Amino acid sequence: MNEKPKAAIYWLAACGGCDETIVDLNEALLSVADAVDIVLWPVAMDFKYSSIRSMKDKEIALSIIHGSVRNSEHEEMARLLREKSQTVLAFGSCACFGGTPGLANFRSRKDIFQWVYRDAPTVVNPKGVYPMTETKVLDHTLKLPELFEKVYPLDRIIDVDYYLPGCPPPPDLVANAVSAVLEGKLPPRGSTLAPHRPLCDTCPRNESKPPKIEIPEVRRVHMVEADEGKCFLAQGLLCLGPATRSGCGETCIRVNTPCRGCFGPVEGVDDGGAKFVSCLAALLSAEDEAEATRVTDGIADLPGTCYRFTAASISLKGKS
Repeated sequence: MNEKPKAAIYWLAACGGCDETIVDLNEALLSVADAVDIVLWPVAMDFKYSSIRSMKDKEIALSIIHGSVRNSEHEEMARLLREKSQTVLAFGSCACFGGTPGLANFRSRKDIFQWVYRDAPTVVNPKGVYPMTETKVLDHTLKLPELFEKVYPLDRIIDVDYYLPGCPPPPDLVANAVSAVLEGKLPPRGSTLAPHRPLCDTCPRNESKPPKIEIPEVRRVHMVEADEGKCFLAQGLLCLGPATRSGCGETCIRVNTPCRGCFGPVEGVDDGGAKFVSCLAALLSAEDEAEATRVTDGIADLPGTCYRFTAASISLKGKS
């Protein structure tokens, strides 16, 4: 009897949503469980790291890793799974681009610690206690992972074979990706296992776009009641659809919320945020620089808006 291929599912700096989308495979998950031997999935089953360390190199057929790399334990486990795996899939926006945790890269680790443990209005910390990697308690030494200065996408730490973006990835793309791995029907290594078209191409509001969009004023979603049948950009609401890869199923748009860019940049574009800024500049209705400044002042947080999911991947380009 042939031994089933081994699979691992592991989270790093993650919220758990990617594990939920795997569970959302529903009865298809039973087929996956029949086809593979799951050797690591901390959120669902009890496994020991030591059992992974004892495996031979490349013994695991597929490791699905979600979450960004934020501390030394994340790095250790990412390197261990890379060593033991034939194929590594960066799963979800955090693994692919750093995700929303990557917004922390706009601040230093020192700034973050001071806010969380000292300056935030709800903090009561009269002794100024900060987390330490080692603390003596009686005769024991308690250890914590070291928090890195930056948040890293997975491929800044280890080699990644394939990418599946999304916050979280939709179950249909998850099922397709797992099937492709198990059946050996994968595209070239380094590919993203999602459609190559921009979201605007598949948006249900596409036909409502006027021939020329002009934005005289940037509006925020909590301040207006958006027309459910009209292009968000035509209403002055920032939507990253022109610069974002499709494949999400337009989930946000279908509940009357503009795209925030969780699928990352379209095929062939490295910096989706810069691409969107370029697009936005062409849509602003302004006669001069002063008018353009007035319009853009309506954007509360331009970097956070344009790089909500990709800040870590952009801020680290060209750096070790």
